[in-house]
Amino acid sequence: MQGYSIVFRNMDRAILIILFLFWLFSSCNLLSKVESHSLPAPSDSSLTGSDFYQKIKFLDAETRELFIENEIVKGNFPDFMRKFVPINTTITTSNGKTISACYFVMPDYLMIGTNNDFFRIPMQPKTAQKIADSFGCFLSTSKICDDIYKAAIVKLEPLPLTQNRDSISTFYLHNQMIERQRKGRKGLIAGIKKDVILSSTISNDKRPNRVAIYGWHKLDGKPIQPVYTGHVDWYVDYSHGVRLIDRTIYVEGKPMDYIDVLKDPDLRYIISNEGNDLDFYVYPYEK
Repeated sequence: MQGYSIVFRNMDRAILIILFLFWLFSSCNLLSKVESHSLPAPSDSSLTGSDFYQKIKFLDAETRELFIENEIVKGNFPDFMRKFVPINTTITTSNGKTISACYFVMPDYLMIGTNNDFFRIPMQPKTAQKIADSFGCFLSTSKICDDIYKAAIVKLEPLPLTQNRDSISTFYLHNQMIERQRKGRKGLIAGIKKDVILSSTISNDKRPNRVAIYGWHKLDGKPIQPVYTGHVDWYVDYSHGVRLIDRTIYVEGKPMDYIDVLKDPDLRYIISNEGNDLDFYVYPYEK
């Protein structure tokens, strides 16, 4: 009997070692995902955020959007934006099964410039989608916005403005207001912008060419902006922000593309809380 006891103890140790190695391997893979996301190398562009503001403040909208896309796609953004942040979540399926998942998000909204001089830049959804596609990412959802707010290290009170909402000078003013409010604090930030999101409300809206926005959470965790498709897709104002999400979702450690997750009747709730099929996966643009 003593021999059997020793064998069972050794088996228990072996199982624990195997489980530990599996956890370590999974953790290293996820850490690698955080550290080595496929983003462009840092740009040798000399444009700081304030330089960029001076360059675009008198441009027409279409020229400005092309300029935004070009600067970001070539890598002209701060180093801290290159480290994606893991967001862990769990759901309970229709048959009562608990599923754990993890996905990775940019720590802040798309911006242009250097580590010390950058400009969070609102943009049209087609521009955001082009950048997302270039980086192997997708745009946020209302569920993801809520998850990010809960996980954020830096939560700031929204700073609404009422005049000249769609002017570049107001875009830049709002960015400077956020920076004064942030006071150099680092890490995953939330509460500073409404997100341009993917939503089935766009598919269900009879009006063509819509953009969906959501969020701008207050300190009590409640968003100022419910899901809204009242703007045409070329409309942009100072409150809009674009945060990219890595398109690979880890479901119980298994990598899945976000579209496959959204198409699954149970798993879609990992990144969607709309309660129905989120069938709007990308904003259209001419290639």
